[in-house]
Amino acid sequence: MILIIGGVASGKQTFVQSLGFSMSDIADATLDERPVLLNLQELVTCDTGNPELLLPALLEKAVVVCNEIGSGVIPTDPKARIVREEVGKLCILLAQHAEKVIRMICGIPQTLYDITTLND
Repeated sequence: MILIIGGVASGKQTFVQSLGFSMSDIADATLDERPVLLNLQELVTCDTGNPELLLPALLEKAVVVCNEIGSGVIPTDPKARIVREEVGKLCILLAQHAEKVIRMICGIPQTLYDITTLND
């Protein structure tokens, strides 16, 4: 599984398509049979309370894409703070299991982790 993170409109979806996935391969905040999940943060928002329960289904995906929501101003709304923390914890778990972790900035992919280069 490849985990792709980045700010809103940072080029994440375009990058996923450059990997060979079409729009029909991409599920938007929905867990279904499609190989790519876009907007993980929205899925967690809809299912707060125990995001670790999502992990097994997410690990079956080829690509999981999440907006970075942990930077910036801390939300004043308690539920928004909880969601932000849950998304962060889930991304940590995903990164621990990922083959690659890529951060998108201005349409440029930065590889943060790649299991295939660890043995070189």
